[in-house]
Amino acid sequence: MNSPLTKEQVLAIIKARAKSKESLLSILLDIQSASGENYVAEEWARLVSQELQIPLTMVFDILTYYAMFSIKPRGRYVIEICKSTPCYVTKSDDIVRIFESELGIKLGETTPDKLFTLMHTACVGACDIGPVAKIGDKVYGNLTKEAIVDILKSYREVSA
Repeated sequence: MNSPLTKEQVLAIIKARAKSKESLLSILLDIQSASGENYVAEEWARLVSQELQIPLTMVFDILTYYAMFSIKPRGRYVIEICKSTPCYVTKSDDIVRIFESELGIKLGETTPDKLFTLMHTACVGACDIGPVAKIGDKVYGNLTKEAIVDILKSYREVSA
């Protein structure tokens, strides 16, 4: 297990948030954020299940249903390329290929330095500026190769 989290840290997150079973999303988001690898390890999913006294299947249902969660390590920055029809029409497939070329990875993979993960996502509601990519809470539209190079450069500089 590569997660820098300790059992005590995960228990503290659970205790701070566990007012009810409805707190499950918040708990899992906090664990994922604290993990250092942008995912919820099975070990922590099991601990959440035990501590909240809910079935492990319920925890995994949440982790595998919502796109914001991952059960595999991801990069520090998750690049989500919109795959909705408007973005597809504005050549989102070309944008995917540019990101893949610039990052040296394929869709669904993470860069060796664990800085970026590239994936598809459902519509982000920015159809008027397609094709779009989302990194964290920021949406980038009207993407070109030059824009993508600049975007990646800015994230690399912040992380240096």
